[in-house]
Amino acid sequence: MAKILVIDDEALLAKSLSIILMKAGHTVVTAENGKLGLEVFARDQPDLVITDIIMPVMEGIEAIQALRAQAPKLPIIAVSGGGRTKNLDFLRIAQKLGANAALGKPFTKEQLLTAVGNCLAGKTDA
Repeated sequence: MAKILVIDDEALLAKSLSIILMKAGHTVVTAENGKLGLEVFARDQPDLVITDIIMPVMEGIEAIQALRAQAPKLPIIAVSGGGRTKNLDFLRIAQKLGANAALGKPFTKEQLLTAVGNCLAGKTDA
């Protein structure tokens, strides 16, 4: 299975995603913002990254652009609830800037695992 980096400032969501992914056989590493996510990426070289969009320190859009520059073929899944405004345009922007797939929060376990499987197989929504 794959090594997956989950970048999300919501600790409970990051933990939930980790549990789902580990039960599916993946290894998971986490980071609480984009800046730390880039550090973890450099250290652990995951096969796939799942990143929230709205986070402190460095937002997901910036992280996606930096990851895409470092690893052009890296599968990236953007997730967002749209912040306080519930604006899901962030997900469309994330895909235009390099995310292979996007999931609006809340999403189901099945939607997550389907997106992960598709991205690891080279299929994209973008």
